[in-house]
Amino acid sequence: MAVTNESHPKEFILLGFANHPWLELPLFVTLLITYPMALMGNIAIILVSTLDPRLHSPMYFFLTNLSFLDMCYTTSIVPQMLFNLGSSRKTITYIGCVVQLYVFHIMGGTECLLLAIMSFDRYVAICKPLHYTLIMNQRVCILLVSIMWLTGVIFAFSEATLTLQLPLCGIHKLDHLLCEIPVLIKTACGEKESNELALSVVCIFILAVPLCLILASYVNIGCAVLRIKSSEGRKKAFGTCSSHLVVVSLFYGPAISMYLQPSSSITRDQPKFMALFYAVITPTLNPFIYTLRNKDVKGALKKLLRSIFSSK
Repeated sequence: MAVTNESHPKEFILLGFANHPWLELPLFVTLLITYPMALMGNIAIILVSTLDPRLHSPMYFFLTNLSFLDMCYTTSIVPQMLFNLGSSRKTITYIGCVVQLYVFHIMGGTECLLLAIMSFDRYVAICKPLHYTLIMNQRVCILLVSIMWLTGVIFAFSEATLTLQLPLCGIHKLDHLLCEIPVLIKTACGEKESNELALSVVCIFILAVPLCLILASYVNIGCAVLRIKSSEGRKKAFGTCSSHLVVVSLFYGPAISMYLQPSSSITRDQPKFMALFYAVITPTLNPFIYTLRNKDVKGALKKLLRSIFSSK
C-alpha cells in the first residue's frame, strides 16, 4: 500500500472486490435493477401514506420517514458504486468520501432509532389500545421523530468528524465499496485505539439499546396477543407487527455483525457484503414487505394507481 507525505489524499481508490473481479458485472447488473426498484417502492409508500386519508396515523407517519430514510441511505452510495463498477477507475474524491461518510451514517443511525420508535408505536397500539390516540398524538409523534433525527445527526457528526481527524499518512486505498467509519479507522496510521473505543461505545448506544427496546416491546406485545381470545384478533395483531419484525431482522442483523462484532473475527470481504445488504437490499425489500403484508397499504396503492391511469 503506497504511502506518501500528504495527510489527506485528493481521492481514494475503492478496491471493492478487486480480489474477485468476476463479481463486478453481476453486482453492476444487480444494482442497476434494485436501485430503481428501491426508489420507486419507497416513493410509492410516501405517496400513498400522504395522499390517502385512511393512512394518516402514527404508524404510517413513521413508515413515511422510514421510506425517506431508505431512499437517502441507498442514494448516498449506489450511484457511486455504479460509476466505479462501470469504469476502470475505482475512485472517489476526498470531498465525495466525506459527504458520503456523513450522509450514510446519519441515515443509518437515524434508522436504528426509527425502528425502535415504530416498535413502541405497535406496543402502545396493541397493549394500550384505549389510550393509543392520547399517547401517540401528533405532537408526540413529531417530537419523537425530531429527537430521532437530531440523535442520528449528532452520532454521525461526532464519529465521522473524529474519524476524519486521524492521519492517513498518504494512504489512498480503501479496501471497501464505500467510505465507512470502520474502514477509515482501519486505514489510518498512528494511534487510533481511542477512535475504536469511541465507535464501540456509540454503537452500543445506537444499535444495542434500540434493539433491546424493540425486543422488550415485542415481548410485551406477544404476551398481550396471547391473551386475545379470538383467533381472528390474534391474527390481525400479529399481522400488524410481522412486517416490522422482518424489517428489524434485515437491518439489525448485518449492522450488528459489522459494528459490534470483534474486528479480529471479521473477514476481508464481510464488511462489503454487509454494507450491500443493509444499504441496498434492505431499502429495496422494505416497500415490498410492507405492501405485500398490509391490506391498507395495498388498497391505497391500488387506489392511487387507478387514479393515475384513469386521469390519462
